[in-house]
Amino acid sequence: MLRFVPVLLIRRRSSPPPSIRHHLPLLLSPLRHLDTLAPPALPLPRYPSAKDAYFAVVHHIAGIVRRDFYLERTLGRLRLPPATPDLVFRVLRAAAPSAPLPALRFFAWARSSSHSYRPSAAEFDALILPLARHRHWSQMWSVAADMRSLSLPLLPSTFASVIDAYGQAALPDLAVDVFNRLPKFDCPQTTAIYNALLSALCRVGNFHGAYALIRRMARKQVPPDRQTFSTLVDAWCAAGKLREAQDFLEEMNRRGFKPPVRGRDLLIDGLVNAGYLEAAKEMVRRMTKEGVLPDVTTFNSLLEAVCKSGEIDFCVGLLQDASELGLCPDISTYKILIPAVSKLGKIEEAFRLFYCAVEDGNKPFPSLYAAIIKALCRAGRFSDAFGLFKDMKVKGHPPNRPVYTMLVKMCVRGGRFVEAANYLVEMTEMGLVPMPQSFDSVVDGLKHCGKHELAKRMEQLEVSIRGY
Repeated sequence: MLRFVPVLLIRRRSSPPPSIRHHLPLLLSPLRHLDTLAPPALPLPRYPSAKDAYFAVVHHIAGIVRRDFYLERTLGRLRLPPATPDLVFRVLRAAAPSAPLPALRFFAWARSSSHSYRPSAAEFDALILPLARHRHWSQMWSVAADMRSLSLPLLPSTFASVIDAYGQAALPDLAVDVFNRLPKFDCPQTTAIYNALLSALCRVGNFHGAYALIRRMARKQVPPDRQTFSTLVDAWCAAGKLREAQDFLEEMNRRGFKPPVRGRDLLIDGLVNAGYLEAAKEMVRRMTKEGVLPDVTTFNSLLEAVCKSGEIDFCVGLLQDASELGLCPDISTYKILIPAVSKLGKIEEAFRLFYCAVEDGNKPFPSLYAAIIKALCRAGRFSDAFGLFKDMKVKGHPPNRPVYTMLVKMCVRGGRFVEAANYLVEMTEMGLVPMPQSFDSVVDGLKHCGKHELAKRMEQLEVSIRGY
């Protein structure tokens, strides 16, 4: 049964060709009684216009091509009018991506069934790329040869896609073969084709071949474009060849191309992983001056590495500059910076970052609170630390065992043994088992300051928990 196909999906023509419009009643009438199609249990739909009927016919023919094993016989029974380039192209475009070989059979049938039909380059192009993607190489070259025999131009964009399909299939030798055979088909080797082959070579790590291809571009005076350099930068960064990637980024700048953000992100990641922090920092500085933002994941990896080297002030300033340019830090950014500034005793800066994280919509987790609480305890500001810890619980962020353990330890170091004992009791009430070292340090501290009764109760609590 025919189905209605929305007109909005087809944009090439506003109405069917006159030859098809003239034959529509003849074309539609036999579909009611065709045994090989779906049973005509329901009446055929009414089409509001000849254009809708035409598109429905295209859709139905494409369905036959995709699913009917004896498609030539079925199409012959339809008593179709003479084929036109528009009808054949639309059917091929609908059927070839999923069924390239049946589409090729339909194309051959259309050419043999109508002596007046002369295929255009569009029909051939609609076949070549699907055949390549499904790895029907011999059929693809047969179609290309047929196209050449008709003196039809081969589009470079089509064969750039074919070369790219070979590259994605990890078949660089076949990609090179396509590239070398293009002059025989009078298809120019454009920059897009060079880029496709370059990507295919880099994808398998053939950098020697990539260098040779770049030299060939220079000899043939084929101008590289931004995609050329982007492909090389991405490939060299992925392979850890950081110096080559930097060289090509500099070459892009000299030629007036805007360096790709992704390539620079990969280069920054590579420099950080290799320990070249100064070069990575310089790269980020240059990007921010140009108003270009790195990816937040790349930014975080740089922050983490620089924080480990002790340059906390640089990281805070870099975050501020990047945020002014529109970088949206995520919770991982704050997870790196808040403990770092807290460890240096910069409590106000830690609080500022903490509230920025909350304002950005992030839900702080216990370790962020713990870093600031620990810094407050180290500074002797125990009342502020206890207040923040209470605020943490009130706002629905229940502390975990490491946070309690840290707080007990800091209380012991600060001589706050009673508060430490209270937190041990609170832990047990929450179902958290304190570490033996926590009990030992609290009991010893209580005994040292004369709180023997409370020390005895802590010992009994430990026995009741551990059973010995």
